[in-house]
Amino acid sequence: MGLSINLEGKVALVTGASSGLGTRFAHVLAAAGAKVILASRRVELLKELRAAIEADGGSAHVVRLDVTDPDSIRAAVAHAETEAGSIDILVNNSGVSTTQKLTDVTPDDFDFVFDTNTRGAFFVAQEVSKRMIARAKGAEKQGNPLPQARIINIASVAGLKVLSQIGVYCMSKAAVVHMTKAMALEWARHGINVNAICPGYIDTDINHHHWDTDAGQKLIQMLPRKRLGQPEDLDGLLLLLASDASRFINGAVVTADDGMV
Repeated sequence: MGLSINLEGKVALVTGASSGLGTRFAHVLAAAGAKVILASRRVELLKELRAAIEADGGSAHVVRLDVTDPDSIRAAVAHAETEAGSIDILVNNSGVSTTQKLTDVTPDDFDFVFDTNTRGAFFVAQEVSKRMIARAKGAEKQGNPLPQARIINIASVAGLKVLSQIGVYCMSKAAVVHMTKAMALEWARHGINVNAICPGYIDTDINHHHWDTDAGQKLIQMLPRKRLGQPEDLDGLLLLLASDASRFINGAVVTADDGMV
């Protein structure tokens, strides 16, 4: 029995799509047939990504989104649905970090991380879920099956295992893990599956320079198989959680870390 993931007819919103894993997620979802909404503050980079996706035969739209601004979230989601249709899949990917000892963290540092990683992720999911729930209620009234909706929160192994020098980031991602479970419990009856991916150390354009430093090489040597992950190592998991094949997977927190945790 063969299994292939086909997302044709689905609309997927990817936050933080202008770089790193977000860019990869957008490419993968588009290649699987989804109409992808590319969202971040850096619109020019999103336009370049849209061109690349369209050159490969995919479909993509661009919306400006600042996840720390509730007005921006509401406007971006409304714009996305006007441009592409109802959102079936949310990849809640925006994230930031700082590197410092806990004794050096200022209130501004704390807010910088939590406003994006936790607060921003929550209110993006909330805004999208309100629309998903409204559609589900409409289907119920008409006696139709519930639409299948998917929310994938990108957490981190740092939300499961405390790592030195990034304590506030660890705290913010631990909150995302619990947030995922709360959303899964509350929204399940509306046909919404909410799951989290916890990547380990992945080599991306954002952090690539670090791995050639002494600190980066030392960290790699501490990993179970002394190797970094590549963005494509998350492709299969992303597609599974985005598709109807994950209909019985809800509230799962899945590590993709090569055995680190």
